[in-house]
Amino acid sequence: MPEFVPVSRTRQRYTFGRAHDLIDMPDMIEVQRDSYQWFYQDDVEPDARRAQGLQELLQEIFPIESYDGQFSLEFVRYYIDPPERSEEEARQKDLTWSRPIRATIGLTNTKTGESKEKDIFLGEFPVMTDRGTFIVNGTERVVINQLARSAGVYFTYSGVPGSDSCSAKLIPDRGAWLDFSMASGDIVSVNIDNRRKLPVTLLLKAFGVADNDEILSMFAAAPYFMEYSDEMRGKLAAEDVTGPDGAAIVRRGRPITRELLDELYHKNPGGRGGIEVIGLDLSLALTLERDGTRSPDEAMQEIFRRLRPNEPARVENARDYIRSLFFDSRRYTLGRVGRYKLNRRLGMNLSEDVRLLTLDDIVAIIREMFAMRAEGKKSDDIDHLGNRRIRSIGELLQNQIRIGLLRMERIVRERMTTTPDLNKVTPPDLINVRPIAAALREFYGSGQLSQFMDQTNPLAEVTHRRRLSALGPGGLSRERAGFEARDVHYTHYGRVCPIETPEGPNIGLVSSLTTYARLNEHGFLITPRRKVTNGKLTDKIEFLSADEEDQYYVAMANTPLEEDGVTIAGDSCPTRHQDDIDTIPVEKVNYMDVSPKQIVSPSTALIPFLEHDDANRALMGSNMQRQAVPLIMPEAPMVGTGIEHRVARDSGSCVVAVDAGEVVYVDSREIRIRSRRGERKYPLIKFRRSNQGTVIHQRPTVAKGDRVDKGEIIADGQSIENGELALGQNVLVAFVPWEGYNFEDAILLSENLVKEDKFSSIHIEEYEIDARETKLGPEEITRDIPNVGEDMLRNLDDSGIIRIGAEVNAGDILVGKVTPKGESDQTPEEKLLRAIFGEKAREVRDNSLKLPHGSRGKVVAIKHMERNDAPNTMSAGIIRTVKVYVAQWRKITVGDKMAGRHGNKGVVSRILPVEDMPYLPDGTPVDVVLNPLGVPSRMNLGQVLETIMGFVAVNNGWHVATPVFEGAQETEIFERMKELADEKYPDLTEDGMIVLRDGRTGEPMEKKVTIGCMYMLKLNHLVDDKIHARSTGPYSLITQQPLGGKAQFGGQRFGEMEVWALEGYGAANVLQEMLTVKSDDIRGRDKTYERIVKGQSLVKPGMPESFRVLVKELQGLGLDVEVEYDDGTIGGIPLDEDEEKLPEPGLPEMLPDAFEDESPADADGQGAQEQESGFLEDEEPDEGELFKAQDIFEEDADMPKDDPDDSLAGDISLISDEEEGD
Repeated sequence: MPEFVPVSRTRQRYTFGRAHDLIDMPDMIEVQRDSYQWFYQDDVEPDARRAQGLQELLQEIFPIESYDGQFSLEFVRYYIDPPERSEEEARQKDLTWSRPIRATIGLTNTKTGESKEKDIFLGEFPVMTDRGTFIVNGTERVVINQLARSAGVYFTYSGVPGSDSCSAKLIPDRGAWLDFSMASGDIVSVNIDNRRKLPVTLLLKAFGVADNDEILSMFAAAPYFMEYSDEMRGKLAAEDVTGPDGAAIVRRGRPITRELLDELYHKNPGGRGGIEVIGLDLSLALTLERDGTRSPDEAMQEIFRRLRPNEPARVENARDYIRSLFFDSRRYTLGRVGRYKLNRRLGMNLSEDVRLLTLDDIVAIIREMFAMRAEGKKSDDIDHLGNRRIRSIGELLQNQIRIGLLRMERIVRERMTTTPDLNKVTPPDLINVRPIAAALREFYGSGQLSQFMDQTNPLAEVTHRRRLSALGPGGLSRERAGFEARDVHYTHYGRVCPIETPEGPNIGLVSSLTTYARLNEHGFLITPRRKVTNGKLTDKIEFLSADEEDQYYVAMANTPLEEDGVTIAGDSCPTRHQDDIDTIPVEKVNYMDVSPKQIVSPSTALIPFLEHDDANRALMGSNMQRQAVPLIMPEAPMVGTGIEHRVARDSGSCVVAVDAGEVVYVDSREIRIRSRRGERKYPLIKFRRSNQGTVIHQRPTVAKGDRVDKGEIIADGQSIENGELALGQNVLVAFVPWEGYNFEDAILLSENLVKEDKFSSIHIEEYEIDARETKLGPEEITRDIPNVGEDMLRNLDDSGIIRIGAEVNAGDILVGKVTPKGESDQTPEEKLLRAIFGEKAREVRDNSLKLPHGSRGKVVAIKHMERNDAPNTMSAGIIRTVKVYVAQWRKITVGDKMAGRHGNKGVVSRILPVEDMPYLPDGTPVDVVLNPLGVPSRMNLGQVLETIMGFVAVNNGWHVATPVFEGAQETEIFERMKELADEKYPDLTEDGMIVLRDGRTGEPMEKKVTIGCMYMLKLNHLVDDKIHARSTGPYSLITQQPLGGKAQFGGQRFGEMEVWALEGYGAANVLQEMLTVKSDDIRGRDKTYERIVKGQSLVKPGMPESFRVLVKELQGLGLDVEVEYDDGTIGGIPLDEDEEKLPEPGLPEMLPDAFEDESPADADGQGAQEQESGFLEDEEPDEGELFKAQDIFEEDADMPKDDPDDSLAGDISLISDEEEGD
C-alpha cells in the first residue's frame, strides 16, 4: 500500500512500492574518497602505514644503491603537512590546492654502518575536496575511474573442424606479456612481448627445469605396455629398444613415427609384440623434438640468441637478461591482483605476496591448455566483470608517480657516480624531486582521465565522479574497441548501468556505476545480495563480485512474497544464473537482489515509470537530465522516484549541519549554529561561476531559532529545493497538435512561463586579459586609450577597468589596455611625421578587452592579480591579470531546447499569449502544448503515465514517489483519476483525457485531449549561445576563405552538396557569387564591398584563390596550364592580383542580360562598354574615381602586409587603388 514517507525537513512524498530498502544506498562518491584515502593513508601514523599507495611506491624504489654498493639511500617514513592556503584562496588566485609531503631519507655507508637522515620535500600533492574533486589552477577537476582488463591469465580455445587451437595470454601488472599457443599438429610455443615464438620447453628450462626427462615427468602419464598398432603413433618410447644386431631402433623419450612402428613390427625385438610407452600430448612431443637444448644454461642462451640476435650469447649475458625479464621485481610483477586472478583461474593457493612468476604457474598454464583442448572448454570471456577491474584515483596516481620516482632514481644513481666523495654528501644533495612534480602536473593537468568537471547541475557533478571509462592509458582506444567491448554484459547487472552511456563514438566505452555498486579490495565491482535459505529471506547481506555470483541462482528484488514478508510465494520463481534466466524451485534460490533500483545508475533511477520507456529513450533521458540548466526558482518534481534527496545530499551542493544544535543567526551569506561544541559558522556560496558558465548559489532553508539535527541540510544549492534535486519545473501540458507549431517535436509555450520567470536562468561568463612585458616595453591597463570616444569609456574607472554593476553590450570595453607600437606597426604617413617631428610621445596601440560579438549582460565581479601580490604564481612575462565576470539573465525563448525525463526533447517554436493557449473546462490555460505523435513511435510511454500521475498529484497537493521497477501501476493511477473526475472534472476520463477549448475561439476541440502535469527541463543548448550572423569578417590566411564557427565570427560552410543544390536550381549567378566574392576571390570581394558602399553596380567576379592554388599544383607537376576564353582566344593564368584585370567602376558586366538595358551610367556618364574578352582593358581612371580604401574599410585587415619598410622609398605619391593592385 502507498504511504507518506518524509524526505526532508518540510516535505513528505506519497510513495508507491517499498517505503524502505533493506540497506541504504552507499554514499555516491565513496569510491573516490576511499581510493584517495588508500593512497595517502593520512589518518594513519607515519610508522604504522601499510604497504599500499604512496608507502608501497617509496618502499619499492628505495633503497637506491651506488654502483659499487658502498652507499645506499633508504626510505624511512613520509609526513603529510596541512595545505598552505585554503580551497577558496586557491580558487580565487587560480592556483592548485595542494599540500606538501616530506619524506625522511637516510644515506647509509654500508661498510662503516654510518647513516645520515634528512627530511626531503617530495612535492606539492593536490588535495581532494570534500566533494571528491581537485582544484587545479583554480578550476575544479575530476579524476574518473578506469575500467581496464585485470592482470592474470586468459585462455582462448577455438575448436574449428579439422584444426583446434588453444592459447593463453599471461598479463602481468608490469613487465613482459607471455603468449602461449598450440595448434593441432604443431609445437607448444611461447611468445615473449610479441617478439619471436620459442618452444615452451625453452622457457621451462630457463625457469629451472633440469632436462627433458623432468619435463616428461611433469606432463606425461605413467609408462604402460602397448601392443604394436596404429594407436602407438605419437606416443613416446619409455625405454631404449634395440634390434637383434644390437643397434638402437628407438631411444627413450622419442616419439614413435610410422616408419619406426613398421620397423618395430617387422623386427619384433624381444618377441613381445609390443613395448613400454608413455602417453604424452603430441604437441609437447613435437616441442621436445624441436628443442635441441639439454640444460637450463643452453636454454637461456637460445632464448637470448633469438630475442637479441645482434649481441654475443654468453651464459652470463643470457642469465642477466632472463633475470631482468622475469625475476626483477622492479621490471616484472604480477601485482596483488594478478596473483589473486592466477590463483583463482589455475586453482592454486600461492600467497598474494608472491608477485613474481613461478615455474608452477607456467606448468599449470600448459596443463590447463591441454585440458581445454581435451575437453573442448569455453574460452575465457574478457568482457566479464570478473576479468575487468576499476582503477580509481589512488591507483592511477600511484602508476603516474612511479614514473616520476623512476626518473628520480636514475638521477640519484648518476649523482652517486659523479660525486667524488659521498661521505661529505647528505640525501638532499643527491635527490632531485622535479620529475615527481612533472608527473603530477601531467596527470592532473593533461591526463586523459583527469577531466574538467561537469558542473552544469548537481546531478552532472555526481555522475561525473561515478563515471567509468574503458579509455585512457592502458585501456582501449575508440578505434580498436569493437561491439563486444561496448555491449551490455550479463555481469553488468547491479554493477554497471545498462542505460547511461553517451550517444556517439564513446557509446559503451564510457558508463556509470549503479546505485549500490562498490569496489572490493582488488578493485572488482561488487553488489549487495540478500541471502535466501530454503525459500526464506534472511537479513544477511553479502556483497558478491561477478566471479562469485556465477555460482549462484539470484531472484529479483520484487519477487512476490507470502504475507509474512520473508517466504517466497509459490513453488518456483524466475532467477538469474550467469547469462540465463530460468524458473526454478524456490528451495534452489541462493540470493535475492536488495532493491529494484540496484541495476541502474542514480541518473536513470531519477526517471519515474522507467519500466514503461524504451531503452534508447531512457538513455537520452538520463543524459539530458545532466544538461539541465539551474533555474532561478527551482521546483522539485511533483512525480519523483524518491531518491531526489539522496542525490542532492551526496552532490556536495548543499550545506549540511556538522553537529546538532540551534540556529542563532541566518542571512544570505552565512548561517550560525550553536551546539555543545560551541558556535559554528557556515558560509554560503553566492553567484559563483561554474565550469560550464551556469551559477553555483546557495540559499538558507532554516530560520533563526530552528533546531537542526546532525547531517540535516540547512541550505539548498543550485537546482535543489527543500533538500531535493530540482532540475526543472512542473508544468501543465496538453498532447494536441496546434497549427503545426509543434510539428516534429517542436514545443509551444505559454507567455505565462516567461512572465513568471519559470524557466529563467542566470549565466556568468568570464573574460580575461593579461598585461605583458613586450620587447618594446610593458603593456599598460589604462583608461587613456587612443582614438576612443568618451561614451565608450563612461563605465571604466580611473584604472581602466569597468565598474561592477555596469550594463554591457557587444563591443563595449571591459578593460582598457594599450600596447607599445613598434616601427613595423606604423603607416607610411606616421613614419614620415615621426621622421620630420622626431620622437614626441610613445606610440601605443589599442588592445583593450571588449565584450565579444553576440554577448550582453551586467558586470558582477572583477578579479585582478598583480605580479607583486603573488610573485610565484603567474606565468613568465605577465605583469597583471584582470578577469571580468558578466552575468546574463536568460528567459526561455524561441529556439531554446527543452526536454522531459523520458528522452522527449524538443525546441521551443512559439511563445503564445496566455489568452490564446488551450484551456481546461475550469478556465485554467495549459502551459505547454506537445505533439501526441512524439509518443507512439518513440515508445516512451513513461511520459504519459507521468503526466496523468502529475495531474493527480497537483490536484491532491501531494508530492509522489514512484520508484523505478516498483512504481505505481496503471490501475492505481486510474482509480485516483476516477476519484478526481467525481470531485472536480466531470468529463475527465480515467486515462487523463478531457475536453480542451481553443483559447482563440473558445470552441471545444474535436476530440478529448490528454492533459496533466509534466516535469520539464531547460537544457544547456540555448539559442543565445548559438544564433550568429556574418556579413564581412575574418578570412583564413592560408586559403583566403572565411573562417568557420561562431567563436571565430565565421560564416556557414557552403559545401559540395550545397553546390549541387544550386546547380539543381540552375542559379548560376548565385553559385558563382558563392564560390568567388563570398569566398576567396580577394580583389573581387574588396571591389564588391566598395561598390555596395558607393551604391554602384557590382563587378564580374574574378579568379578565386583556390583556382590559383590548383594551377600552381599542376605547374608543380610540370604541366603548362592555359585558359581558353569564350571567344576562343588562349591566355595564361593571372597568378597574382597585379596581373588580374577587372572591369571599370560602374560596369554591370556580371549582371544577367535582363538587367543590362537598365545599367546605370558610370562616373563619366558613359554607358557600359562591352569587351570581347572576359576582362576589360586596363584604362587610366579619371580623378573622380580615385578614392582611398581606408575611407571605406580597413583594407585587407587579415592579410599579411608587404614589407613596411619598402612602403616609402624616398618620395610619397598618391597611389590609386587600381595601380596599387590592392
